[in-house]
Amino acid sequence: MDLEEKKPPLAIYTKVDVRWMEEVGYREFTIDTSDLGKRQVKLSIIPPDITVCPDCLKELEDPEDRHYLYTFTCCAICGPRYTTITDLPYDRERTTMKMFPLCPECDREFYEPLDRRYNAQTICCPVCGPRMTLYGADGEVVDDEDPLKVTARLLDEGSILAIKGIGGIHLAVKTTEDDPILTLRERRRKPGKPFAIMSRGLDDVARYSHISGDEEELLTSYWRPIVALTKREPFSLSPHISPGLHTVGVMLPYSGIHNVLFRYTSEPALVMTSANYPGEPMFIENKVAFEKMEGVVDYLLLHNRVINQRCDDSVVRMVDGTSHFLRRSRGYVPMPLEIPFRSGTTVAAVGPELTSTAAFLKEDKCYLSQHLGDIEGPESLDFLNGALGHIIKLLRGGRMDVVALDLHPRFLSRQIAERLGEENDAELVEVQHHHAHLASVMADNLVAPDEGVVGVICDGYGYGVDGGAWGGEILVGDYGEFRRVGHLEPQPMPGGDLSAIEYGRMLQGILYGEIPDDSLGSLLKERYIEGFTHGEEAVDFVFRQLERGIYTPWTTSAGRLLDAVSCLLGASHARTYEGEGAMKLESLAERGSAGNVRLPVEVDYTPGGMVLRTTQMVVNALDLIGGNQPEDIARGFQVALSEGLAEMAVRAAQNEGLEIVGFSGGVANNHMITRVLREKVEGRGLKFIRHRRVPSGDGGVSLGQAASASIRVS
Repeated sequence: MDLEEKKPPLAIYTKVDVRWMEEVGYREFTIDTSDLGKRQVKLSIIPPDITVCPDCLKELEDPEDRHYLYTFTCCAICGPRYTTITDLPYDRERTTMKMFPLCPECDREFYEPLDRRYNAQTICCPVCGPRMTLYGADGEVVDDEDPLKVTARLLDEGSILAIKGIGGIHLAVKTTEDDPILTLRERRRKPGKPFAIMSRGLDDVARYSHISGDEEELLTSYWRPIVALTKREPFSLSPHISPGLHTVGVMLPYSGIHNVLFRYTSEPALVMTSANYPGEPMFIENKVAFEKMEGVVDYLLLHNRVINQRCDDSVVRMVDGTSHFLRRSRGYVPMPLEIPFRSGTTVAAVGPELTSTAAFLKEDKCYLSQHLGDIEGPESLDFLNGALGHIIKLLRGGRMDVVALDLHPRFLSRQIAERLGEENDAELVEVQHHHAHLASVMADNLVAPDEGVVGVICDGYGYGVDGGAWGGEILVGDYGEFRRVGHLEPQPMPGGDLSAIEYGRMLQGILYGEIPDDSLGSLLKERYIEGFTHGEEAVDFVFRQLERGIYTPWTTSAGRLLDAVSCLLGASHARTYEGEGAMKLESLAERGSAGNVRLPVEVDYTPGGMVLRTTQMVVNALDLIGGNQPEDIARGFQVALSEGLAEMAVRAAQNEGLEIVGFSGGVANNHMITRVLREKVEGRGLKFIRHRRVPSGDGGVSLGQAASASIRVS
């Protein structure tokens, strides 16, 4: 049927109902002016930002066309949407394009039903639209006539630039030399965090990375996310782009700005990473860019169109043969997610603390915000408040019945939840972090409310119902309730959160008592001193902490366990960005050979629940060093961890009479752990579910919070 086979690429059908009737016939087609007084009956579909389409690109490259090399070219099926909308109905006067009145030519296209720019709210041209301007770091104009051409030359020469795009400001630098990237890292205080890069096309990408058919489809889609690709060896770009990792995040141009820039640069790829500092949202205002980028960039390429909603790039990876969100944002937000039940309440969810999103649930749809980042300061708190408020405003959400939030008493997001609850006279519902993960993977896979699921939930940290630091959990439950039936062996965290930064501390805590103190101290000081910021004195101090139990909480965290093993095998000694230890351990393991190292798995079955004995696993890995390659040990450890988790999950399913096992949490981003866990679970005749539509990490927690809270108050 043509409706399905020849539909516009952005059209999404939730239902197709065909009825044959007598022809009526119409003389003309028009789109009526919006009636602001008309009562909205159904939830709206708010369009996301979409990459520039082939027809607009063709005009962009045609010297005879009036849109030639115009960076803001768009039409009815492409261009900015969510980042420019200020309110609904979606008309130009309720977008940030209202300050650019249409010229006669654009006005003609806008009102011509047969033109592809008919009723396209953000169209413009060089006569009536926004302009790019290149500035020096001092704020003086360098070029406003041909700024993209000059920008490309400066990048080729090794300069660092801030470039304002569709949803925020990126930092850009060349990728074929080390010094410009190292300079950027020094200025931005990002010593190791991987940088996303952009190439003009697939031919360039294929020179430095492998591309599967699924990955090519993602790269060239209308959503144009960053796709984590496996590097080709030898890697032809600078190793400082993603040091210590076997992957590199790659995207293709998604705006006219990028396409024109790559027309001029000779580089096969450019770093295109968010300009914001850790704990702060993306910069979107020109004035802020000058203030924040002082001493960081050499030049700034900015434009005069207002960005109403900042929106970071989405990040996707193929995990065990399935497209998997690491970050769901530009191109996908705020398209709704259907859920497997119809809610009788309106729910707002404020998300967790790190890599957060917020959510709004009404009827049978849940709307997730763009990536918010870490909610750890006043600016990020304002971003959370504004992003959630904007979605509720656009959807005419009305009064909230319920506000869902994390169980942790000190998360800053609680402030937003409490304010919303007070303003709406809404019920506050606390959802334990790992239960929210379980509910999220259930909703993601449309699991019905009356079905129970075994959840394997592995991440860095979540506040447990006992006040403990959870993170390697086997849960049994549904949207409304859960029980903890298993977990990883609790391990000491000397220094608390310091153990999540200095991996040597976590390693010392796990091995404490398994090796004589003098031998362990010598081992740590000789091999792993990089895992302690203050050197040998710190090792001695940690021994005193462990002996006396001073500021040494215990954790079941899979993330902290992987950090310790990453340190043990020399993959990473200290955290410079979230998830670094686990990511570098995975990259080390990817180079290992299957079957070279086998680690025994021991699960204790106690009245209080199952416990996977991880201390002995780490000791066994230590014993293998010297006689085996680190990459083989890393692979063997990951396989053993997966097998232990699978054993507990299968036993829980058998005991409870359940047929579904779900995997969620940041560790589910790991390809090998996911694959082994799935194979073991499916090999026992059970159904394995993982995330498909939202991230398995904390970016998907708000969905679970909203779904759980809705069921609990119904």
